[in-house]
Amino acid sequence: MRAIIMAGGKGTRLRPYTTLIPKPLVPLGGKYSILEIVIMQLVRFGFTHITLAVNHLSNLIMAYFGDGSRFGVKLDYSLEEGELGTIGPLTLIDDLPDNFLVMNGDILCNLDYRSFYDAHVHAGSLISVSAYRRQVKIDFGVLRYNDAGHLCEFQEKPAFDFDVSMGIYGINRSVVKALPRGIPYGFDNLMMDGLANGQNIDIRPFSGYWLDIGRPDDYEYADENFTELSARLGID
Repeated sequence: MRAIIMAGGKGTRLRPYTTLIPKPLVPLGGKYSILEIVIMQLVRFGFTHITLAVNHLSNLIMAYFGDGSRFGVKLDYSLEEGELGTIGPLTLIDDLPDNFLVMNGDILCNLDYRSFYDAHVHAGSLISVSAYRRQVKIDFGVLRYNDAGHLCEFQEKPAFDFDVSMGIYGINRSVVKALPRGIPYGFDNLMMDGLANGQNIDIRPFSGYWLDIGRPDDYEYADENFTELSARLGID
């Protein structure tokens, strides 16, 4: 089984932690880097070949992980010369299998990657998206009014639930083959173009633990609570 991990971002939202090191190498609990945890989880779920799509400070990532032998997995790299978004880097990989897993390199979750991949393959899906229910709280009083400017409804600091993409996808090679090589293309483009073209995109809800370490607050929480999180993530 093959997994592609997007690890080429600059991690600007996570500064100052990413000033000198790439986001995937930011340490947690003084023990593992974020990307190290993701790789160990993928290996545990049976993935045998992992490709890291790298760009920013790629030399540090490549020096740290090497060929993957210490993790018991085949590990190679796809180097972007420019910023290609979250899907564009896939067009540079020439040996993609029929189906493969794609994920961001800054995610902590206890998703069963093998079951997600198998469901994607067995359903014959072109694109599968792992989704998580996230609550968004509004810190203001929300006003709703009619065309005459008269108040119709008021909510004090309401909360709304949304199903959001977890940054984990199952993709069929035919999807990538249809894209121009080396052109910036993001997950948002993939979704919007898929809808416009009437393409079936399968959503697979997940209700376990998920944390996107994209902001300093999220990183600090994960770092300070690493002992608890490592048990959830199945990491020793």
